[in-house]
Amino acid sequence: MTIDVVPDGDRMNVRVCGELDHGGRPLERGLDEALDNSASGIDLDLSAVGFCDCSGLNLLLGLRRKALDQGKTVIIGVSGPPVDRLLELTGARELFVHPGSAAGSAEPDAVGDSPKAPEAVDHELRKEVAELRRAMQTRPSIDLARGILMASFNLSPEVAWTVLVTASQNTNTKLHRLAQDLVGTVQGTPLPEDVQQQLAAAVAQARAAVPLA
Repeated sequence: MTIDVVPDGDRMNVRVCGELDHGGRPLERGLDEALDNSASGIDLDLSAVGFCDCSGLNLLLGLRRKALDQGKTVIIGVSGPPVDRLLELTGARELFVHPGSAAGSAEPDAVGDSPKAPEAVDHELRKEVAELRRAMQTRPSIDLARGILMASFNLSPEVAWTVLVTASQNTNTKLHRLAQDLVGTVQGTPLPEDVQQQLAAAVAQARAAVPLA
């Protein structure tokens, strides 16, 4: 990860090259320094960013919050596909445009709804990013559990996922917790009898809904 900072009047033009992920601490320091050295904020060129995940988005949201506290702005002038996808997925693009522009103005969520202020959108996005990060952390055990169901009951990936979700709902157990318990059976830790029964029922229900070839 490298950054190139060029002063431009009262702002700083910052070009970022590399990956925006959980290893972005050095980048965060560089961006903070560029923000501190600017009079009104920084303009980001993220066209050379080859990868961006939720940690990278969280870094950008944190930078925006620091800028707001200083009465400055952070603008994403140009970005490549990896950043574009995440901005569009989370609806965060409007937080990094020039104030007063069409994309940056508060817009109604739906017909009849009141417009949301940027601060409210920012808060919601931070919650969404936190939830996405938790999902990324629990995904490996969920994938393993699905693989166990596929191997144990000769299920397709889609049916195994349906079984896992159904059993989670019927046992009132968090999906990642049920997945961890299921993975634990490989080491000999048995599932509670009621969970076993619900898994069996979910398998039967899923097979009936989607007959296997």
